[in-house]
Amino acid sequence: MFVISTAGHVDHGKSTLIQALTGIHPDRLKEEREREMTIDLGFANFALPDGKQIGVVDVPGHRDFIENMLAGVASVDAALLIVAADEGVMPQTREHLAILDLLHINTGVVALTKADMIDDEDWLDLVQEEVAGELATTSLRNAPIVPVSAVTGRGIADLQTALSAQLSNSSPRADLGRPRLNVDRVFTIAGFGTVVTGTLLGGSLRLTDTVEILPNKLPARVRGIQSHDHAVDVIAPGNRTAINLSGVDHRDLQRGNVITAPGYLEPSTRFDAEFQHLTDAHTSLPLKHNAEVKLFVGAAEVTAKARILGGKTELKPGEDGWLQLVLSAPVAVAKGDRFILRRPSPAATIGGGTVIDPHPARRHKPRDTSVVARLKVLSQGTPGEVLVQAIEPDGVLEFRQLVERINLGADALTNAVTEATAATDLHLLDSSAPEKLRASAKTLVASNRYWQAFKSGALTQLGRYHVENPLRLGMQREELKTRIGIKSGRIFNMLLRYGVDQDLWLDAEALVRLPDHTVVLTPAQEAAVARLIQQFENAPYTPPSRKDALAALGADVLTVILSEARLISVSPEVLLAPQAYADMVAFVKAAAVDGVTVANVRDKFNASRKYALGLLEHLDAIGVTKRVGDERVLK
Repeated sequence: MFVISTAGHVDHGKSTLIQALTGIHPDRLKEEREREMTIDLGFANFALPDGKQIGVVDVPGHRDFIENMLAGVASVDAALLIVAADEGVMPQTREHLAILDLLHINTGVVALTKADMIDDEDWLDLVQEEVAGELATTSLRNAPIVPVSAVTGRGIADLQTALSAQLSNSSPRADLGRPRLNVDRVFTIAGFGTVVTGTLLGGSLRLTDTVEILPNKLPARVRGIQSHDHAVDVIAPGNRTAINLSGVDHRDLQRGNVITAPGYLEPSTRFDAEFQHLTDAHTSLPLKHNAEVKLFVGAAEVTAKARILGGKTELKPGEDGWLQLVLSAPVAVAKGDRFILRRPSPAATIGGGTVIDPHPARRHKPRDTSVVARLKVLSQGTPGEVLVQAIEPDGVLEFRQLVERINLGADALTNAVTEATAATDLHLLDSSAPEKLRASAKTLVASNRYWQAFKSGALTQLGRYHVENPLRLGMQREELKTRIGIKSGRIFNMLLRYGVDQDLWLDAEALVRLPDHTVVLTPAQEAAVARLIQQFENAPYTPPSRKDALAALGADVLTVILSEARLISVSPEVLLAPQAYADMVAFVKAAAVDGVTVANVRDKFNASRKYALGLLEHLDAIGVTKRVGDERVLK
C-alpha cells in the first residue's frame, strides 16, 4: 500500500475530489458535513487501475485547523496538492506547500480542481504557470499538474495515471524490525474495545504481538489488525492500518501516542535537531533563543523551548541552524524523524527540521561550538562515524539504545559496528561479533575514550594499591569500583572482564591484580612463617588456631601463605598443614562409604571435636560429603 495525503487551501475541493477518486467521503464528523469543511483528519482508500493500493489521509485546509493537518502528513509516501482553478494559489496553499517541503515529501501530484468552472483555457494555463512557479523551489518541483473536475469527471483518469507514475518511483518502506505506529485516531468499538489507526513504519506487526504505548509505556497486546477494511494476521510497514488493542483502555490513549515494540524507543523530553527557518516565516520574524514554540512530530503536538546552539542568539528567516528542543512533555522520536515548529501566537509555521540526537545526555551550553561539530557528524558522517558520535556523550550504552539513536537498517548497522570496532573507536564489551548483534541486544558498547579512561584509571589504581599493600595479592573488586567512580555494577563488571580478556589484569576470587604482581615476604617474615608451620607439623591434628596464626604473622602475611596453600583454611577457626589436611580427607572419603561421624574422625586422629567437626563441615560445603543424620556419606 502507498499512503498519500491531501494538502491545500480551504474550499478548494479536497474532500470532493477524494470522494470522486474513492467513492468514500472522508468527512466523518457531523459538523464537517454541516459546514462542508474538513475539520479533522479523514480517511479513505482505493485502488489505481494498475493495481496499486492507496490509503488516503484527507487534511483540513482552513488555517484554524492546520495543526490537525500536521498530524496527517508526517508519514505519507506522496502528497496530493489541491489548487482550485478558479482561485489559484492561496495563503493556505503556500503554507501547506511549505510544510510538505519541510517534511521532505518529494513525491506528489497537483490536482487543479474545479476545471469545469473555467471556460477560458488561457486562464487555466495561467493558473498552471502560477502553480509551477510556487513549486519550483520546493520538494514538489517535479510534480505534474493535472486539471480535474470532480463534477464532470474530467481529468480523473489522467490524475490516476499521474499518481501511479509518481508512486512507481517510490521505494517501499524498509522493514527494520522496529515497528512504530504514530497514532492519529483513537476510538472504541462495542465488543472489541480499543482501536487505534495510523501509518505503520519501521517494521511489521502481527496478531498477539506484545506492544508498548509511548510515552506512558503502557503494555498492550495486538488483538486484531485491519487494512483496507479487511482483517489480516500481519501488517507490513508503509500501510495505513487499524489495530485493535487489548489490555488498555481507549481513555488512556490519545493522538500522538506511539505504538512500538517493547524497549525499542525511549521517550525524551529534549532532542537535538537540524533546523530550517522558513524564508517568509510570519512576516520575517527571527527565531529567538529560548523562544516558546509548538512542536509537531509524528502525530504528536507539544510545546517546547527552542534553544539555539553554536553561539547564535537568533535565527533569521531563511537561515539554517541547530537547535536543542526542550519539551514540556515527553515524546517518542528516533534519529531522522522530521518535525515542524509553529509559533503559538500569532499562530504560524516558522520552520522544520530533522531529529539528529533523540537523547542528548545534557542541556548544551549555547556557545559550545563542539556540540554543533558533533551534530554535523551525526547528520552527515559515515555510519561508523555516526555510531561513535551517538555514544560519545554517555561513553557506554546498551546496543539497543544506540539503535534508537542512529536508526539504521540491519545491514547498515552491522557495517557501522564493524567499521567502528575495526578502528577501535568502539568496544563491544562482551566480545560479540557485530554480525550477531540484534536491534534489541543489551550488549554494552563503550566509546574508545570511555574505555581508555577506565583502563588508565584501573591500571593506576591497581599499581598504587600494590605499592601500598605489597603483601596483598590484589584489590577487592568493590574497592576498585569505588576508586574509579563507576556506579553501575554491570558496566564495571563488563569493563573489568573486557580488560581480563586483553590480559591487562587478573580477576579471581573477588580480587583484582596486575599480571606481574607477586607477593615477596621479607626474610624476617619468612622466618616467622617457618616457625608457625613447624608448630603445625609438630601437632598436625591439633595445630594452632587461626587466632594464634594471626597473632604470629599478622593478617597480610597469613593471607599470603593461605593463597600459596602453605596452610589450608578449613573453617573460621581451624587451619591445617597440607599433609595433615590430605591425610584427614583421605580417611573421610574411605570411611564415608559406610558412613563416618565426628567421633570417628576425632578418635582416628586423636583430635578435638572442634577440628573433626570443622573438617566435616568443610567437606560438606565443597561437595565431597553430605550429612545424613549424625553421619556423613559421600556425595
